[in-house]
Amino acid sequence: MIVVNLDVELAKKKMRSGELAERIGITPANLSILKTGKAKAIRFSTLDAICKELGCQPGDILAYLPDDD
Repeated sequence: MIVVNLDVELAKKKMRSGELAERIGITPANLSILKTGKAKAIRFSTLDAICKELGCQPGDILAYLPDDD
């Protein structure tokens, strides 16, 4: 399973979700879907914009956790 740690990076930069959404040109609703892990996919252009704004790497935002079988 892929875990989204966007809240952690936002907290480090002391930035609100709405501000990030505005800066990268997506709706706050779509950013919320990503933050809660409900997104089925993310465009590389969106990931690039997030990393650029937050000064982080994709691995700071996305993590892989094996499923419990």
